[in-house]
Amino acid sequence: MTVDRQASPGLAEDGARPPARTTVAIITRNRRESLLHTLDRLAELPERPPVIVVDNGSDDGTADAVRAHPVGARVLRPGRNTGALGRTLAVRQARTPYVAFSDDDSWWAPGALATAARLLDEHPDLGLVAARTLVGPRNAEDPLNAVLAGSPLPVSDRFPGRPVLGFLACAAVVRRRAYLDVGGYHPLLFFGAEETLLAYDLAAAGWGVVYEPSLTAHHHPDARAKPGRSPLLRRNEALTGWLRRPPRVALRRTGALAVAAARGEPGAARALLGLLVRIPPALARRRPLPAHVEHAIALLERPASAPPTVRAGTHRP
Repeated sequence: MTVDRQASPGLAEDGARPPARTTVAIITRNRRESLLHTLDRLAELPERPPVIVVDNGSDDGTADAVRAHPVGARVLRPGRNTGALGRTLAVRQARTPYVAFSDDDSWWAPGALATAARLLDEHPDLGLVAARTLVGPRNAEDPLNAVLAGSPLPVSDRFPGRPVLGFLACAAVVRRRAYLDVGGYHPLLFFGAEETLLAYDLAAAGWGVVYEPSLTAHHHPDARAKPGRSPLLRRNEALTGWLRRPPRVALRRTGALAVAAARGEPGAARALLGLLVRIPPALARRRPLPAHVEHAIALLERPASAPPTVRAGTHRP
């Protein structure tokens, strides 16, 4: 992997270099213009965060454009498309206690990173803080905000916000130690609904995962459809079952996917094939969740909770 080291953000007005608390990590592939817009917004933040960009095999000049950008980002070039694992590469390279994730079409509101760092400082067992996400130029509420705010998990005095087991990948801040402690995003999932498994693993290891609406992230997604996303989401939901959930859950999800494939539902056969070839390595890496996490999942999966079609959407829990 190639690492391009760029200059750090500038000095404070008194000439002293402010201590960085949070690094912003971005994965991207062939979306140079959108990424540059995101870097423009990050460069305006009062926190002046260090930025790491993982270029997942772009061929549109992304790396050169990032090097030339005044935000002073470091560029990691793994030489292939690493999917969500690119975020783990960035976390490993970060030199701050906290890492905020952005996508190449999302950024943080001024002050949000400072607030997140304060919350993480004050709550040493807090592993991840999910932010409120505003979508597009009209700052529409992402539907996931209401889902997370309505989480049925009991509030704890140990943590701020609302306990959750899901989040939007481009609107979350993690404690670097906690993220690396649980291994980050799982390599078998590659991309799509990968947040759910990370939230499970953090909770299983005793780290708090919360939604805190006082933090704001902005997301300006491309309105065009993303081919292949639905099959990946369906595959990974079932694969998460084989990796962590009771066998009955894994079997039920696999059976539902097989039925969908037999009915000819778009993408289902592709998702099933992708699942079947990954089940053996999933079983080899299987690590069942502790009872308290399964209990929390049961609360979330009650009919009054978020419908599966909402929870399984792009970057959904």
